[in-house]
Amino acid sequence: MNSANDSAAFWEKHYAGMDAQWGTKPNAVLTALLADLAPAPGTALDLGCGHGGDALWLAAQGWDVTPVDVSQTALDRVAAGAAATGLTDRIHPQQHDLSQTFPDGAWDLVTATYFHTPVTIARESVLRRAAQAVAPGGRLIVIEHASTAPWSWQAGQDIHYPTPEDVIASLQLDNTWAVERGDAPQRTATGPEGQTATVTDNVIAVRRTG
Repeated sequence: MNSANDSAAFWEKHYAGMDAQWGTKPNAVLTALLADLAPAPGTALDLGCGHGGDALWLAAQGWDVTPVDVSQTALDRVAAGAAATGLTDRIHPQQHDLSQTFPDGAWDLVTATYFHTPVTIARESVLRRAAQAVAPGGRLIVIEHASTAPWSWQAGQDIHYPTPEDVIASLQLDNTWAVERGDAPQRTATGPEGQTATVTDNVIAVRRTG
């Protein structure tokens, strides 16, 4: 699959067929990382938000969040979650196929958490655009798969995953950026049917200093 229509069709079908409660909890790697970095809440952009677990958690911490996804079903569920938790004023969903369009503005925090897709897109270009959307003093956080979970659509495939150093290099950052985190820790992950497995993530945090 390699078109905008394919991307929208794939992810709309994916979320329409998924339990609406899956993915409504924040990513544990992200919450731990932000606890370590301790940024003051500001504005946040959540790329590929899914059912909004990260976005809703950030809003509950005081962030003003723009969750983005190509699936309208996913965004509707984020909006419903915001309404149910009294966070509507801090959640501003936008629908984008990020390989085609990107939200306007600058944010104190831009996150791309497991921004993976079976649809062929210029992913590195999207992440570079994400870095451009970081306001001075703000951060880009990329958390991505560095191994294949048994429940992944990529299970059984021979996949080469980039290293954290590869990812940071692909962002093409200049000397106005500082690398705060760039490693590949392991963790125990839980799949959509409750199964568990040890997986590896790339965890990248870079701060725009100027």
